[in-house]
Amino acid sequence: MAAGQSESHGRPEKRRAITRAARKVFGREGYTRASVDAIAAEAGVSKRTIYNHFADKERLFLDVALEGANEVTAAIAQIMDRHLHKIVDLEQDLIDFSLDRVAAVTAFPDHFALVRAIEAEAARIPGPVLKAWVDAGPQTAHLRLAPHLRRIADRGLLEIDDAERAAAHLTLLTITDVNQQSFYGAVPLPPSEISKIVAAGVQTFLRAYRS
Repeated sequence: MAAGQSESHGRPEKRRAITRAARKVFGREGYTRASVDAIAAEAGVSKRTIYNHFADKERLFLDVALEGANEVTAAIAQIMDRHLHKIVDLEQDLIDFSLDRVAAVTAFPDHFALVRAIEAEAARIPGPVLKAWVDAGPQTAHLRLAPHLRRIADRGLLEIDDAERAAAHLTLLTITDVNQQSFYGAVPLPPSEISKIVAAGVQTFLRAYRS
């Protein structure tokens, strides 16, 4: 009984060790070059242990990518609620929201290393894996931002016909601009430069959408 209890408690921790290691190795080596041997060595487990938890490298990659995307999505959702639920100063609130959204990238360095690898190897990643990640990943962030902008527009602060398109524009002008210039945090930008990019992006957005 004691042995069975130890095994049941050990499996989730072993799986977490594997996914943590896989995230590091995939982020460092990319999907194609990363090997199950390297992931096993990083995790301190055998290849057999990995295959006990995951059918193959493709399944492991997908689980790791989706797990990271879901963690980032949850963090961004909290940032949206904190800054956009109650608007006091529209321009400043959008700037503060965007700056916190940028800062979230540095809170998940291993995930965004994986994002860089995915973007570099998109043509070589199995189609179903890539599609599943896109559906859960940053490319769909504007869909979760859109309802917040619609509520702000309903208060008469923005003039929006298509909330999803407006959300995509705000994203492109702020977080995407910073991420592209910093390669998702790999080449950090000075805070003053980030603030300048975000402020200019929000001002451009408001020139297009402010009532």
